[in-house]
This record gives sequence, structure tokens and C-alpha cells, in this order.
Amino acid sequence: MRKTLLIAAAFYATGVLAAEDVKPAAAPAPAITVKQPDLAKLQAALNGEKPDSVVPSAIPGLFEVVLGGQVLYLSEDGRFIVQGDLLDLGSRANLTENRRGELRGKAIEAVSEKDMVIFAPAGPAKYTVTIFTDVDCGYCRKMHSQMAAYNKEGIKIRYLLFPREGINSESFNKAVSVWCADNRQEAMTKAKRGETIENKSCDNPVQAQYELGQKLGVRGTPSMILENGEMLPGYVPPTQLAELLASGKDKAAKAAGQP
Repeated sequence: MRKTLLIAAAFYATGVLAAEDVKPAAAPAPAITVKQPDLAKLQAALNGEKPDSVVPSAIPGLFEVVLGGQVLYLSEDGRFIVQGDLLDLGSRANLTENRRGELRGKAIEAVSEKDMVIFAPAGPAKYTVTIFTDVDCGYCRKMHSQMAAYNKEGIKIRYLLFPREGINSESFNKAVSVWCADNRQEAMTKAKRGETIENKSCDNPVQAQYELGQKLGVRGTPSMILENGEMLPGYVPPTQLAELLASGKDKAAKAAGQP
């Protein structure tokens, strides 16, 4: 009797395995429809302008809205806009600032280096920092006077032009003259020393870079954009900046599971 039961069990197991082998593929999961908020009031407030993106946020019923470099939150009924940072108390992450960093990083990546004024180390660069700068800004001038020290730390400086006084201001015209000079690096250094440079005009990216800075939330100069999209407003000395950049790379490597 016992032998019969063992044989039956064996046949049962074989049958199960065979059935599993020929089991038909599961039907594809039904497509999930992502609910969208009512955008009528928002677009009316924006004179018909459409947001760059609208996606659900980490909070149910609240949607992340990207407008240029701004990150806002919209209620599902489209009536309320929330302007501020969304913090995750579990991970202690600033979700809004992380998103801004992503947007800044993508925007800077879209700018070609041929449209920047670059001061690079003699050897390989360890770090790259993109800086919105004004030739008349005091701290911009202090930073530029230490360019050799930044480069010695392995930091590649890429300047984007941001005349704080606005388009067609005196600072704007100086920025255009720097860009149109035969040697932009030399002209930038002279302008930041307060020396007179030759007035020149040509096709230039100054207005586009000024508008990009405004879009990304630049309010003063120097404003540094790190490789991860993080923005550091203000002057940071060479050694301190190198330490900060090294610390950021270490954190990124650990997050990626690298030794």
C-alpha cells in the first residue's frame, strides 16, 4: 500500500511539473491610466501656456508641475497651487530640490562648451563646475583672481554669462565684448580686473544664457552648477570647493555601490 502511495505521489508530482511546463503565458497586465489634474485654471493663469510636464507627486492627489526651471504642485481639481519644497521625512530627502537638480543638470548638458568661456587645468580635470558669472560682480572677480588655484585643484571652470543688470545694460555690453574678443579668456580676465576691453559686437549667446539663468533660478552671481545639477550660490574658495566636490563624488560612488 505504501509503495502504491509513493508511486501515485511520484506521478502526481510529474503531472504538476508537466502542467507547469506547458502553462500558457499570462495575459498582459491591463494598461494603467495615470489620472491627470484639471489644468484649465492653471493654463488660464499662464495665458494659455502649457507646463513642461505634469506627473503625480509622492503625495496622493497632488501633481508635480514643471514650468521652466520651477517645480510646483497642483491639486487634482486644478484649484490650488503649492509653491515650496516637498520633504520626505523617511529618507530626509528634499524631493523638490532633487527634481530641480535634475532639471538644471539637463539644461546645462544642452549647452555646448563652444558657447562657454572655459578655464581648464593643464592636465585631466577631476571636476567640472559651470558658473553663471557677471564681469562686474565683486565676488565673481575675486573667484576669477584665484583661477590658477581652482585649476590646480583639478577643477574645470565653465563660464556662462549672466549680466545681473539685465539685457542691454553696461554689464551686458561688456559681456558681449568679452564673447566677441579674439581671445575670450584674456578678455574675461581683463574685464574682471576692471580693465577696459575693446567694445565689440557679434553673434553671441549672452541673452540666451541670461534667460537660461533666470529660468534655472539664478538670482545672483557667481552661481555654480555642479555636475549633479546642484546649485551653489556665492563664492567658495578653491580648497573648500575641491573638498566639497570630492565629498559629493564619494557619496555618489557609495550610492552606486562602488568601493
